[in-house]
Amino acid sequence: PAIPLGLAHLVIPGGADGALVVEDVSLHPGFTRKVLGYHTVARQWVEGGLMPEESSRVTAPVAAWGGGWAIVSGETRPGVRTPGVELVTQRVDRSAFRPLDWFILGAYLAGMVGIGAWCSRREGGTEDFFLAGRRIPWWAAGLSIYGTQLSAITFMTIPAIAFREDWTRMIGNFMIVALAPIVILFYLPFYRRLNVRTSYEYLEKRFSVAVRLLGSAMFMLFQLGRMGIVLYLPAIALEAVTGIDVYLCILLMGVLATLYTVMGGIEAVIWTDVVQVFVLIGGALLCLVIVLMRPETGGAADVIATAAHAGKLRLLDFDMDLTRTVFWVMSVGVFFTSLMSYTADQTVIQRYLTTKDEKSAAKGIWTNAAMTIPTALLFFGLGSALWVFFKDARPAEVLPAQSDQILPWFIVHHLPAGLSGLVIAGIFAASMSSLDSSMNSIATAYVTDFHRRFLKGDDDRADLRLARWITVLMGAVGTGSALLLAGVDIRFLFDHYNRVLGLFGGPLAGLFILAVFTTRTDARGALAGFFTGAIAAWAMQWTTINVFLYGAVGAAACVGAGYIASTIAPTPMRDLTGLTVYTLNGGAGVPPAIRPKA
Repeated sequence: PAIPLGLAHLVIPGGADGALVVEDVSLHPGFTRKVLGYHTVARQWVEGGLMPEESSRVTAPVAAWGGGWAIVSGETRPGVRTPGVELVTQRVDRSAFRPLDWFILGAYLAGMVGIGAWCSRREGGTEDFFLAGRRIPWWAAGLSIYGTQLSAITFMTIPAIAFREDWTRMIGNFMIVALAPIVILFYLPFYRRLNVRTSYEYLEKRFSVAVRLLGSAMFMLFQLGRMGIVLYLPAIALEAVTGIDVYLCILLMGVLATLYTVMGGIEAVIWTDVVQVFVLIGGALLCLVIVLMRPETGGAADVIATAAHAGKLRLLDFDMDLTRTVFWVMSVGVFFTSLMSYTADQTVIQRYLTTKDEKSAAKGIWTNAAMTIPTALLFFGLGSALWVFFKDARPAEVLPAQSDQILPWFIVHHLPAGLSGLVIAGIFAASMSSLDSSMNSIATAYVTDFHRRFLKGDDDRADLRLARWITVLMGAVGTGSALLLAGVDIRFLFDHYNRVLGLFGGPLAGLFILAVFTTRTDARGALAGFFTGAIAAWAMQWTTINVFLYGAVGAAACVGAGYIASTIAPTPMRDLTGLTVYTLNGGAGVPPAIRPKA
């Protein structure tokens, strides 16, 4: 039996190759020690060194055991069996991360903390800590929105998906572009004109304080579930290629992100986002250029032709199987997933509020949308190019066992010294960026939606101190949950993350749809809709439907149930002036039958 090694190889550790045939088996010198590897993608054999003396045998079973593979008993010569057990383990080469790379990594991480220290000089109160004094330029806000969505999960997983599968998941990026004008026209005016600090304040004005607290609590719960994943996933990849212990990776990222977020608030979060966006996009471009310039790959035209011939560039799949990532699943699923992120997620909405006015916030949203398609092409293209590279140019190179590690593996082993350290540092920063956004936004939501709502007597300085302590606590929770995940085998973290997003995000997005686009829905209906949507999304786990559709199901169930409940058992009408799309400008254009009464 062959030993599976890495992503693409089956290894035969010695054995009989037919070269030695003797009539007197007592004269047989033993079986060949040559190790052969079969590349399952390139479909060719490669040689992999020699087995130790007297360790090659035939008719021996192979079993995974003790972190390697046990070759049990077998014949060392024809008719001569052994009770011995050989343990074969994979030697992982981590020496490619050179001293200059370590220096660059350390300097980069110190720079992130330095940004926090620089921003701390202007942290005079909660307005600065939560909203950066509304002095962030529109372009920086847009890059920060993009950077918040461009986590280390995106940077490593998207090329890994293209490496392993094709481009069918890319169709979801077009939904983000389609969503931008909807956010700007129908959601942004409420967040800016009502002078709120969290999007959930709007829910109170539109429905009731109970709906506000529910929305804010669900957001915080979702972030708590998210923080561990965005730290753990890059940590295991970095351990595989740099040799840094996974627990040390998690602690390093968690502690540093907490430190600069406590010091500089949302302003530090935004400016570190800007830096990491440039580093990650530049790193991805650099990797793609290096792959295309290698003579073994034949240049861009040959890479495209090879990948296309193998079906790696397939974008549209109109099959009706909703268990797969077909066109219908990705377009509908990602639309509603993105709707939650861009209309109900405080980590994104907070960026809308850090600019000087509504027009600047709209420019920031368009900046994020404009970057989505080109960078999606970059990341998916890089994954396909890496597939061609390791198939044609490096068939003998044993790859890491998980496809999520393929990009950092290439960075460490095939980029020049210094540049590999910089891009690996960018992966660290991307993970820290996702954590810092969650920490600051949770602090904003708790202080604004709970603490200030019920303890109005506290002064602003006390609220700032509380926000910083909450940031520290959330940093500890996120780091601790990632450390726990390190001891649990979760093989498909990206799908797990989307499952969590669907369960929490779909019904929350439905609440905002009811708030913005209906006038008949009341607070009781909104609550009924939310819980119905949550139950519907939860029930999807026992179906075969693709996880990307969980959010769509939750949002649709929330909207339908909320509107019906409000119609069946209506409550006295509230003054909705300025609170729905129909009444944004004092009720102009509202049909008389649904025009709200004062």
